[in-house]
Amino acid sequence: MISVNNLTVQFGKRVLFDEVNLKFNQGNCYGVIGANGAGKSTFMKIMSGQDDPTGGSIDIEPGNRMSVLKQDHYEFDEFQVLETVIMGHKEMYDIMKEKNDIYMNPDATEAEGLKAAELENQFGEMGGWEADANAAGLLSNMGIKEDLHHKQMKELNAPQKVKVLLAQALFGEPDLLLLDEPTNDLDAVTVTWLADFLAEFKNTVIVVSHDRYFLDMVCTHVVDIDFGQIRIFTGNYTFWYESSQLMAQQIANKNKKVETKRKEMMEFIQRFAANASKSRQATSRKKALEKLNVEDIKPSTRKYPFIHFNSEREIGDQLLRINNMGYTNEAGDVLFSGLNLIMNRNDKIALISREPSAVTAVYQILDDQLKPDSGTIEWGQTISKAYLPTENEAFFSDAQDMELIDWLRQFSENKDEQFIRGFLGRMLFSGEEVFKKSSVLSGGEKVRCMLSRMMLAHPNFLLLDEPTNHLDLESITALNNSLKEFPGSLIMTSHDHELLNTSCNRIVEIGPNGMIDQLMSYNEYVRSDKVKSQREKIYRQAVVA
Repeated sequence: MISVNNLTVQFGKRVLFDEVNLKFNQGNCYGVIGANGAGKSTFMKIMSGQDDPTGGSIDIEPGNRMSVLKQDHYEFDEFQVLETVIMGHKEMYDIMKEKNDIYMNPDATEAEGLKAAELENQFGEMGGWEADANAAGLLSNMGIKEDLHHKQMKELNAPQKVKVLLAQALFGEPDLLLLDEPTNDLDAVTVTWLADFLAEFKNTVIVVSHDRYFLDMVCTHVVDIDFGQIRIFTGNYTFWYESSQLMAQQIANKNKKVETKRKEMMEFIQRFAANASKSRQATSRKKALEKLNVEDIKPSTRKYPFIHFNSEREIGDQLLRINNMGYTNEAGDVLFSGLNLIMNRNDKIALISREPSAVTAVYQILDDQLKPDSGTIEWGQTISKAYLPTENEAFFSDAQDMELIDWLRQFSENKDEQFIRGFLGRMLFSGEEVFKKSSVLSGGEKVRCMLSRMMLAHPNFLLLDEPTNHLDLESITALNNSLKEFPGSLIMTSHDHELLNTSCNRIVEIGPNGMIDQLMSYNEYVRSDKVKSQREKIYRQAVVA
């Protein structure tokens, strides 16, 4: 168990947390959520001992070992991959190094020999004899092939390093596991494996993530950082979100009797408890929900942007036809080939690839920014499309001194100031914020501006390349709800599993040697053995005779 006692964090006059008291129990997985700037990463650094609080203490049960996901991708560049993983269990690794140093010393004394024997016993009791095999197993499960295990970390690319550091954190079954954004840069297959691993993990996990699917898969509790306080709620992210929304509705409805409100909340809790059987942590979460009191549920004070794509023209039957399209980049690498696609009415496609530049090239071709090496594209007559690129700097670089209200006005037919102010207000730019200069906007604010620009175009066809980049959970949830209700069609790429799974009904994966096209959910796609074999084929490099 780990306890937080009277935790206070203050930067100058700004109080981040004030006298917070929490307990984290063994066997539970706690998902830490909060708006951007609320202090999630600060909280995790204090929990891990990297930073000191202004006041209060963090107490860990004696004998418990903590493991933390490292964020510095260059820290272990001079070490072998397998060794880097084993370093996750520092005590075991130190014993291993000490005994090996004695064995390697030809002038070792008898006392040192006895010391080595003692270290061997300690090493064996810690499971040291299986260390190499366990580390290799973690790496292989994450897609780090055996031929990389004995290479130096500096020889790996960025996504591979992320996987090794994650394996390091998981190694040796730590008593307390702290993970800050563990799914960043992970492919969908590895995210699913990690979710399954953590769902079966017997000890305590505290995790920060913007991936709602991941939080729903692994979390038994939600740690909500909001307005200077930190509170723990039973259930996963979806339960926390829906219950807090329901509670807020009930508070707003003053005419309802207390008994009626309580009955609604109890029915909601029971429904979620029953549905917990679909979760990897079904048993523990179901029991926790059944014990939950209505009084434990509080409405969230968070604000969600209003995202709604209102199409002015109904989409027709002819949407998009792509015939045998391919593209090679300037370096001569084939990003994709043989792309054949006929989109039907109400198709919502998740476009994916191992190579991010491949999907970006498709969007740029569809937006007439690039020309394909081969193939043809034919849009339907009724289509009015809007494109959200993964890189949006070009839209702001020439407008550094432009105020936000004027920036958005240039994309609106209605130039009235009250209309623009109202529109920005619904996207959480209120009051004097509408006069912000483009040069001071954060990454998340720029994405909200780009979404506003798209909404003003009233499209019936959306092209979305990583739309959740830089967004907080509130904005991601609002976007997800909007896309589920969108009456038109779309092509979307995202690392957000839940967004793809709930907004798309067709999966298209592209690669250098062809494509996969399946009418199924993203959940089904990720777990399909048939798709896995097809995927290897489209990425396998052609053998030159």
